[in-house]
Amino acid sequence: MSVLPPNFTLLQIVPSLDIGGAEQTTLDVGAAVVRAGGRSIVASSGGRMTEALISAGSRFAALPVNSKNPLTLIANGRDLARLIRKEGVSIVHVRSRAPAFSALWAARRAGVPVLATYHGVYNAKSAPKRWYNGVMTRGDRVIANSAFTRDHLLGQHRIDPAKVIVIPRGVDLERFEPDAIDEARLEALRVRWGLHERDRRPTFILAGRLTRWKGQRLAIEALAKLRDRGIDALLILVGDAQGRVEYPAELEAAVRVLDLQDRVRLVGACSDMPAAYLLADVALAPSLEPEAFGRTAVEPQAMGRPVIAAAHGAACETVVPGETGWLAAPGNVEAWVQAMAEAVQAGPERLAAMGAAAMTRARRLYSVQAMTEATIEVYLSMLAAASARRPD
Repeated sequence: MSVLPPNFTLLQIVPSLDIGGAEQTTLDVGAAVVRAGGRSIVASSGGRMTEALISAGSRFAALPVNSKNPLTLIANGRDLARLIRKEGVSIVHVRSRAPAFSALWAARRAGVPVLATYHGVYNAKSAPKRWYNGVMTRGDRVIANSAFTRDHLLGQHRIDPAKVIVIPRGVDLERFEPDAIDEARLEALRVRWGLHERDRRPTFILAGRLTRWKGQRLAIEALAKLRDRGIDALLILVGDAQGRVEYPAELEAAVRVLDLQDRVRLVGACSDMPAAYLLADVALAPSLEPEAFGRTAVEPQAMGRPVIAAAHGAACETVVPGETGWLAAPGNVEAWVQAMAEAVQAGPERLAAMGAAAMTRARRLYSVQAMTEATIEVYLSMLAAASARRPD
């Protein structure tokens, strides 16, 4: 485990602390910095994960860094500069574009190294949008959360490739541990979701917020065609609508029109995803747009479940066809029907073997510990580079 120098203080900046990949990574890195002997501060507008952040040892600094208002960005820059000076911040790590403008100004003013993590693929159809996205590349280092993300940002921006480091997202292997799930947790979900322990139908699970590009509609249509082939399977859709009403209503209507009421469960948000994955045989990740990382393709593998994922984005790195799952053409219902049929026809023994291979690979490549260790090594290299630039 890396050891940070005395008085090391990390300032991370993330727009909100609601549930999401960037937010969870912020918590994980902050906790790792504290374990390594440093101090962790997170500037954010706050959210549901604030309490967990503080419990893990980080300090919370409330700032409206979720705003894109130019006047607020200027005010945030001044407030961040004061915070950096007051707390003796060693490294500034920003995780989103709008606050990156404030963070860069504040860090440069204080003479502190700054880096950004590219958590998503920011598409640009115009030069102004490309300039806006490019703020994430203007620090001393850039972390890309997959090789796919690195290739994308190098293609979009003029940046020295040596500045870009690939550090995949990490899965909490203590939480995503099959042996830690007892029958009571599984039964609690069965009861909540209206499942029956004696139901032996092959079960697919799709976890992701209810938004069109995550591909829930495609999965429903594929399940109907699977039924028409004589394959009776169950589909569990797990995810929060996050205030949206039209798309969830569309999904429910599709279930009725296709007469899948006894084959599809829309169960809402779930706080116990490790147990949820164990209730299924195969996980689905049918995103219609490329995922920069895609934890819903990695977490089920850590739980020993093979995955069918869309064949684009980082899924081409995280899923090994024929070994840990299948890749299917994005948005192509027939391709998904075929992949799902192959998964059913593989049978329990083959699926178990693929799940075991998936778990071994996920634990080797995508652990939180590996991610946080690699991130701290980047911090140490930045400190060394900054020290070398200072005059004697």
